[in-house]
Amino acid sequence: MIRIIALTEAGALLAQRLAQHLPDSALHFKPQPFAGTVQSFFKQGDKLLFICASGIVMRTLAPVLQSKYDDPPVLVLDEQGRFVVPLLSGHEGGANHWGSQVADLLGAELVVTTANPYLNPIYTLGMGCERNCPLSYLEDLMLEGLETKGLTPQNLSGLYSIDVKADETHLIELANKYQLPFITYDAPALMPMEPFLSARSEYVFKTVGVYGVAESAALLGAQELAKSVPELTLNKIKNAKATCALARAFSMSKPDSI
Repeated sequence: MIRIIALTEAGALLAQRLAQHLPDSALHFKPQPFAGTVQSFFKQGDKLLFICASGIVMRTLAPVLQSKYDDPPVLVLDEQGRFVVPLLSGHEGGANHWGSQVADLLGAELVVTTANPYLNPIYTLGMGCERNCPLSYLEDLMLEGLETKGLTPQNLSGLYSIDVKADETHLIELANKYQLPFITYDAPALMPMEPFLSARSEYVFKTVGVYGVAESAALLGAQELAKSVPELTLNKIKNAKATCALARAFSMSKPDSI
């Protein structure tokens, strides 16, 4: 039995498309109680296809995981149907093969991260700030975020923000200090990252046209560098004058040296 689980209206529309082409499948929109229902499906060996953030899936299934030899396959899709990620039981459980079939069905990109030593994580830093934010606020927040995840500035492949910050003096200075490319995007380019955000700010949207600058910019930067689905490794943190977030995506080859 295939269980297709969606948590948003857009995800439910994608789930309906998939259910029409996947025999022996059932659609579950915001099942309640969520954890108990999903865990019961997992324990009875059903294939699970989630249309939501991968973090939600892992936190929900963590208490019932057994081993890659016993657990059923689990796929995660973004609600726009652009990426298919085999999350659990990739080889032994057949999630990689199943994911390839689903990706072909949608014309999506399959993102396989299991048992591939040549996959390299690419980390990106996204930042937002007040106009003329002092360098110390930016640098201290960046280093705090990196330390939280056991990373250093040398692990970063770039510093990213929104285009209205393209001339922000101390963002440029921070990037130069750590020899990072400083890249900005306009709001329309950042908007497709919305499904991956940890939170959405109406105030930020009304101000600059996206629901979160730091997270959106980090995510898009990682996606463009790795050509694969991005994820947040550090949700937005902030101080009195700045915000930052870290994103990661996996590349088939090492990024160029900076």
